[in-house]
Parts: sequence; structure tokens; C-alpha cells
Amino acid sequence: MNLRQVEAFRAVMLTGQMTTAAELMSVTQPAVSRLIRDFEHATRLRLFVRRGNQITPTQEAVTLWKEVDRAFIGLSRIATVADEIARQAAGTLRIAAMPALANGILPRFLAGFLRDKPNLHASLSGLPSSMVIEAVAAGQADIGYADGPLDRQGFVIETRPLAAVVAIPEGHPLCEKHTIVPADLKRQRMISLEPGTIFAMRVEVALAGVPRLSTLETRLSHTALTLVGESAGIAIIDPTSASEFLQRGVVVRPFSIFIDASFLAIRPAGQTRSDIIERFFAEFWDFHDRIIKAAGITPS
Repeated sequence: MNLRQVEAFRAVMLTGQMTTAAELMSVTQPAVSRLIRDFEHATRLRLFVRRGNQITPTQEAVTLWKEVDRAFIGLSRIATVADEIARQAAGTLRIAAMPALANGILPRFLAGFLRDKPNLHASLSGLPSSMVIEAVAAGQADIGYADGPLDRQGFVIETRPLAAVVAIPEGHPLCEKHTIVPADLKRQRMISLEPGTIFAMRVEVALAGVPRLSTLETRLSHTALTLVGESAGIAIIDPTSASEFLQRGVVVRPFSIFIDASFLAIRPAGQTRSDIIERFFAEFWDFHDRIIKAAGITPS
């Protein structure tokens, strides 16, 4: 079996005719017929039923075609990247981020970052923090954004201090207060974010001894904020996510007790310095701080 035989098989499957396949490959029709016979011999499969000038693919051909087409899509991508490298126009940026960022502020920043970079190929994956860390460790992501702490070698880690805020439904009496203290949350329905996490435990410690109504639990900050906007309860939450829900039925107030709501930006240690990655890394921090300050939320 050789690549030319596979190309001939693909061309025939695409066009449905030996003659048209020959034109696609810039060879003669007998040459395509010979390549197909050799391919059938190499695979020990009957791939086409021939009736005069008509050919019909067998079930074996259809099954094999799925794998062949998938392989050629990969080859096409390699050819495209090789062409871009030859023109010195290639670049890749792979980002993995926890849902609180991947579903909100991060794609907004990425869209602006790519605006003047038409040849930069970027990917953004929303993953649980543990999977973000593994993606960076395995070299599947250039930059990762995850919850901390992270006590593990092999990473360059940056973070910013961020104080959790209180998200309140618009029109709630607590909106009249400038700062929320634990006693203000007495007998309020609280929305608990990601039960069992370090952040959730910090919130519980801060609210120890405060009697509350039944708690509503959810794993995602955006879900919690949507519930707040629908007047289902009050949430103590990270300011980055909260900034996305202003003007959407949510009012944000500082909390009198500092609860760390920061996140980590991580890169592999020893990674070859890339200007595009360095720019993204630095500019996102600036964008992040501007967004939450513009929303009237102090970063720390």
C-alpha cells in the first residue's frame, strides 16, 4: 500500500467516477484504475462493484472511506500550517481555562486580541481547573487559567489578589447598603458555589453562626449569577464573573470579610519564549483589571 493508491481511492469516492477522479489527480483514467486495483490487492478488500462504466462502492469501501477522509483532513491542515510557516505568517495560541473565565471575560478579550492577527490560529477550551492544569502540564495548552492553590513543580504561576463580592438581586433591600457584613445575610437564601471546594469552605467559615434559609447549590459561577438575577438568592462570588452580570438583574457589593477569589495564570516552566504568548499573558491581566474596575469592583 502507498499514499498514491490511497489518494486514488479518495478521489474515486469523492467523484464517483474513474474519469473524473483522474482529472482531479491530473493522471489518466487507466492510471487511476490501476491504482485502485493495486489498493484492493494491498488491502485484500473488494472496494468497488464495476458494471460497464459505472462503479459502486461496497460497504467495505464506505467504512474505509471514513478513516481515509479523516486522515486527509489532518494532512490538509498540516499543508496549510506548513504554507503559513513558509510565509512567516503562522502562529498558534492554545488556552485552557476554568468555566468562570472561559464562559465570560476571556472570549471577549480573545476576540479583541485576534482582531489584527488574521493568521493567528487560536483555541480556547473551557475545562475544570484540574483538567486545565493537566492540559498545560501535557503541553496541550500554552496558557491555563485555574483555581488555586497549586503546589506542583513545572509551572510558571502568576496571580492577583481578588476579594469575593456579594451578588444581590436588583431591588433587594440589601442593595441600599454600601458594604455587606455577615449579619446582613441572616435568614437570606444563599446560593452556594461549587460545594466542597476551597472557595465554598472559605465562604462557610465567613458565615459561621449566621442562620440562613435553605441553601441553593450549583457548580458554576455563571449559573449562580443567573439565579441571583432571577431573585432566587444571594451569592458570595468572584468579582470577575460578577462583572459580566451587571445590568442583568444583579447588583454587586463588597463583603466586609476578605475571601480570596483569585485565580492562577499558569504556563509550563522552561517553555520557549513566544512573543504572542507573552503579549496575551500580559494584556489579559490589564484587560481583566480594567473590566472589574470599570464595573466599580475593586480588584483587591
